[in-house]
Amino acid sequence: MFFPCKKTCILLVIFGLVIWYLYLHDVLKRWGSLVISNTAEIMVLPERPCRTRDLDMASSEIENRLSYKQPSVLVGRTDVVAVTPWLAPIVWEKTFNVELIDDIYKRINPTIAITVFAVGKYVKFVQDFLETAEKHFMVSFNVRYYVFTDQPHKIPSVKLNEGRYLHVKNISGSTRWQEISARRMEFIQKAIESNIGKEADYIFCLDVDSKFKDRWGAETLDRLVAVIHPGYYESDRKQFPYERRSASLAYIPMDQGDYYYGGAVFGGRVEYVYNLTKKCRKAFEKDKENSIEAAWQEESHLNRYLLYNKPTKVLSPEYLWQDFKDRTKEAQVIRFSGVIKNYKEIRPNK
Repeated sequence: MFFPCKKTCILLVIFGLVIWYLYLHDVLKRWGSLVISNTAEIMVLPERPCRTRDLDMASSEIENRLSYKQPSVLVGRTDVVAVTPWLAPIVWEKTFNVELIDDIYKRINPTIAITVFAVGKYVKFVQDFLETAEKHFMVSFNVRYYVFTDQPHKIPSVKLNEGRYLHVKNISGSTRWQEISARRMEFIQKAIESNIGKEADYIFCLDVDSKFKDRWGAETLDRLVAVIHPGYYESDRKQFPYERRSASLAYIPMDQGDYYYGGAVFGGRVEYVYNLTKKCRKAFEKDKENSIEAAWQEESHLNRYLLYNKPTKVLSPEYLWQDFKDRTKEAQVIRFSGVIKNYKEIRPNK
């Protein structure tokens, strides 16, 4: 019988340890690429077609730059909740220092993208949207507008401030407004892959049939940002218009849900919005294969996604009001609001 020598045994042990190390390294690397959103769902983040920039804000860079009143942990707004149960801020007027937060973000000099869809008769809202954005949205920051439309020749020429650019993207129209609404996620995902991911650090996806009415600034920037719908911020979650059919991938049970988020506003770091749009698009397409359409198309899938992938910052209804709705005492400033319109006139189908 053959017995290996001592030297051979040592080499075999070393070889075995190397193989075991490589195996463990691969396992840990794979585990590190997972983002666990809750115990029920695990999402593997895809490769992100986004530029890599250091957007960290070093405190040493802003020392001695501003003189402002000492912040307090005991004095502030008491009529609204300014933090979620998972400790994400809820942004209301008088919960932040305008000069301080703008100064912090201007030092990292981010570029912010806006996407809007102006298909069919919705093209008539573009001019007011852009003109009011130039007055109120991220003033003094670099901004790129991406207008998706089936009528590029009808997009008006609006004078833009320095460091702000308009990109018009031609897409096909539809005879169903629901399909246009649902395909937003697909178009945004593809646009991030093609160019937005290389040109911007943050992105907001907004409804074009709206106007900016007051400051919308750097206080809204974070990794994943959602807005509380103005029609449901006082309602019990059982009254939220979530998708309640379990056959849909947008399904949310009656006893679950945090807030009802408006589909007219969502955003954040480009890579996080990319993951959101890709996941929602896949869920919508799977529903379509099963002959089901969520109650409120992309808004339903957005709410499902945000239930299990909590936003890191939540915007109050000040950032998504409705012109037909009277202002309430909580909304001290209306910053962005949907205009009054006749849906029968502007939508291709009723």
